[in-house]
Amino acid sequence: MENKELEEKKQIAVLGGGSWGTAIMKILTDNISQGSHVNWYVRGEENVKYLKTNQRNKKYLPSVMFDKDKINVTSDILDVINNSEMIILAIPSAFIKNALDVPNLSFENKIIVSTVKGLIPDENLILADYFHKHYNVSLENFGLITGPSHAEEITMERLSYLTVASENLFLAGKIAECLDSHYVKTEISDDIYGTEYSAVLKNIYALASGICHGLGYGDNFQAVLISNAIREIKRFADVVHPIKRDIKSSAYLGDLLVTAYSKFSRNRVFGTMIGKGYSVKSIKIEMNMVAEGYYGVKSIHEINEKFNISMPITDAVYNILYENKPPAFEIKLLTDKIR
Repeated sequence: MENKELEEKKQIAVLGGGSWGTAIMKILTDNISQGSHVNWYVRGEENVKYLKTNQRNKKYLPSVMFDKDKINVTSDILDVINNSEMIILAIPSAFIKNALDVPNLSFENKIIVSTVKGLIPDENLILADYFHKHYNVSLENFGLITGPSHAEEITMERLSYLTVASENLFLAGKIAECLDSHYVKTEISDDIYGTEYSAVLKNIYALASGICHGLGYGDNFQAVLISNAIREIKRFADVVHPIKRDIKSSAYLGDLLVTAYSKFSRNRVFGTMIGKGYSVKSIKIEMNMVAEGYYGVKSIHEINEKFNISMPITDAVYNILYENKPPAFEIKLLTDKIR
């Protein structure tokens, strides 16, 4: 599918009005020519009206101005899906099933591209498997956009790198063409399972990094923590999908580093607040954003009950968030398990 063809037929859609949905919309609308537009599903008619009137997203990254002639924004998700061939999904994993729970929904002959960094919680499925199981979407028609990058820096046009993964490398290349710009460079990969699981895991390790920061641990320990985290990612990925991969490449190590260390990382912020003694409930209210690692750690813990992979950092975060273990005590135990 040629980029020009996508433009002429107005076939690209973005589902989700959060930070990543807004950042992806910026990239796409910057790249398409005048006379073309991108379909955009945003939840809530009030948010849709604000976008149409003010050409910006009131709740997320409001500094981004959109050309009103290049966006077709609506709260009708079925209309957006029916009138698009490439669907870019930017809805948090915990809310995907609810968002797609509409009558007569079909993804037949659609290309699904996920920017989601989480698993479907109650099924513990990566998005590729979820869409294949429930909507019969072939892996040949599924792609994944991952980092290392933060939506905030993309919207500021700071040079960022994205990895597009698909078992169909031709499709991955075409998705990458839609994203390439003067501020976004892309590479492609066929490791859809490794990159997607890594994207889930790095959020868990960002939570761990934040918890340790909130408890007062310094840079020396953080370095040891994250060097152990990348080894956990490798152990997990090599068991659940054993193929040859370079765990030191940007899609794995780079994405982990930017999520664990950046001030823009909502998972690190969430973890820091846990380390400082906040409750999960109060953090959710204060942040008004989803930290995917909170849901991801439960799913990974349940998956690992089958494989029994050594994952002491993941176990520590799970124990803190779901077993109500004191963060200081749990991290102290962790310091004796990693080197």
